[in-house]
Amino acid sequence: MRLLTRLITAAFAAALFSGCTVTPPAPAPDTEVPGRAVLRQAAARLTAVVISGKDELSPWVESRFTQGHGPDDADGGSAVPISPDGYFITADHVLSRSSGRNIFVVHGQQGALRATKARIVWRSASTDLALLHIPVATPRYYTWSSPDRWLPAGTPVIHSGIATGFRSEPGKLVTGIPPGKKNGTRFKHDIPLEPGDSGGAVVDAHGQLVGVNSAVEFLVPLETAFFIESEANRPNVPALQRRIEKDRQSNPNLIPAVLDSP
Repeated sequence: MRLLTRLITAAFAAALFSGCTVTPPAPAPDTEVPGRAVLRQAAARLTAVVISGKDELSPWVESRFTQGHGPDDADGGSAVPISPDGYFITADHVLSRSSGRNIFVVHGQQGALRATKARIVWRSASTDLALLHIPVATPRYYTWSSPDRWLPAGTPVIHSGIATGFRSEPGKLVTGIPPGKKNGTRFKHDIPLEPGDSGGAVVDAHGQLVGVNSAVEFLVPLETAFFIESEANRPNVPALQRRIEKDRQSNPNLIPAVLDSP
């Protein structure tokens, strides 16, 4: 009986111990600010999402919005290329009015802007993230910052939303992202956002993707709004990659050949 008690006690102790992961303390943030090379990279990968009842946006987009008329019913935001074969991540709420309408990804391809119809691969309202795909090679794409590396509060970042991405000064993370294999989390940064920035990339000084813009928080005392901080989301990157791989296997005819590395 004593042996059984000891075995049960040891088993529960082992289970409790194995279920508790100890996160090492955050290091001091990297003080390097994203430089011109990272800004050029972000400009080359800038992506918009346009949702409209129109069937075609190409003449308007390919003229760099100078010829023809844009859609009068447009909704949308920003998106982020995350693979060489047409996958983009965006904020789920960008797609909130997409039912029964066309979703276009406006992205630089072969030196010109193109508007390509996209399909929704996955959506998550709880994490405010969504995955889109276009059947076009996208050699200019982001790689994720390492899930095994701390991104402590104070880490310098930029963002590339279509509304303010290239009018914003670099900012920094307000909340840190601890290391871990899953590494999916909501975090905050101190760069003010505007409508249209949702779904845009949050990028570190090494040009790696940290997360996706989600929302802005304001304090409104006496009818005067004061910016507090912006929210962003980082997905469970391994789980996201599994979704992409599953979609590739399910839709081989829609997956373009890979041209280049980022």
